[in-house]
Amino acid sequence: MVDFAGWLMPVQYASIVEEHLATRQSAGLFDVSHMGRLVVGGPQAIEWLESLLTRRVAGIEVGRVRYTLVTGDADGRTVVLDDALVSRDTDAADGTPRAGLVVNASNRERVVAWLKSRLPAAGVTLTDRTFETAMIAVQGPLAVEIVGGLCSAADADRIAGLGNYRATSAVVAGHPAAVSRTGYTGEDGVELVVDAAAATPVWEAIHAAGGPLGLRSCGLGARDTLRLEAGMPLYGHELREGTDPFAIGLDLAVNLDGRSFPGADHLAALRNQPTGRVRVGLRLDSKRSAREGDAVMRGEQTVGVVTSGSFAPAVGTAVAMAMVDRDVSTAGSRLEAVVRDTRLPAVVSPLPFYRKESHKKESHRREHGRKDSEQRERPQA
Repeated sequence: MVDFAGWLMPVQYASIVEEHLATRQSAGLFDVSHMGRLVVGGPQAIEWLESLLTRRVAGIEVGRVRYTLVTGDADGRTVVLDDALVSRDTDAADGTPRAGLVVNASNRERVVAWLKSRLPAAGVTLTDRTFETAMIAVQGPLAVEIVGGLCSAADADRIAGLGNYRATSAVVAGHPAAVSRTGYTGEDGVELVVDAAAATPVWEAIHAAGGPLGLRSCGLGARDTLRLEAGMPLYGHELREGTDPFAIGLDLAVNLDGRSFPGADHLAALRNQPTGRVRVGLRLDSKRSAREGDAVMRGEQTVGVVTSGSFAPAVGTAVAMAMVDRDVSTAGSRLEAVVRDTRLPAVVSPLPFYRKESHKKESHRREHGRKDSEQRERPQA
């Protein structure tokens, strides 16, 4: 157990590799209650968010979830305060619009302070519900089936039919939950938000239902190796205050045309005149891992720096993400990572390193001798 942004979090329950592979082959169960959960409401809620987030919010339909950045503007330059998920929630009882924001634990306090500083005198409310709720992620090829088995048939069908980055409500293990088809592992799965008092019974019900199918509880270690294999940037590593989002492949998170938000002009200039280093994947011909801050070399020239690195259990070798000079960023470029004064060969590789395979769910069932008639089939989104 370690301190993580003021929360006591498990690095691992058994072994990082075991938890990682369970998520890839069956399902992983993650307590992600440390993530900040904010609710924005009021008649002007959507227009207000539209003026603050890099991703378009106006016109977003109920149940839609989008990945976005929260930015500020300092001396004409963009400051990336955090990356976040924004969702359009069902309107409040009085009919006023409502949206949700999920932000990183390490940035929650400053994001809340920033948003409060921009609140208008009327028309928008901001509520931090982080400590009133819990958030549980169930990820992997059997995740949706396991959660659906704890719901009514109607709720299970609705969850199974959700597209990626869509959300709905359901009763899971007897407790009301907001359910989104989102996650941070590169696998299919859902994230559940429940009242804090329901966290333990919902967790234990999922664990009991999924255990016979191979589900394992997972800590921060597996969460990090899974997102690395999936090529997902992490704030504080690939993404920082001064990051150019286009250089790290986050073009989709920035909608500039016809919009105004803090830092938009600077981002428009970056989009039109690319400069600096870009994010790439590196495969090392070794099980020895490069780590954040390790230099990337070509010959005697330093051409980049590692931002994240680890042994990748589902890939079978060490991998890393790095920011490198543009002229060495082409896939297949041969470089070296300097790990404790040892130069390890590395090849620039497309991201992600790992992609989920649609046949895993059925192959897992065959391995466990389960008959099709014993399972409630769910369409894959």
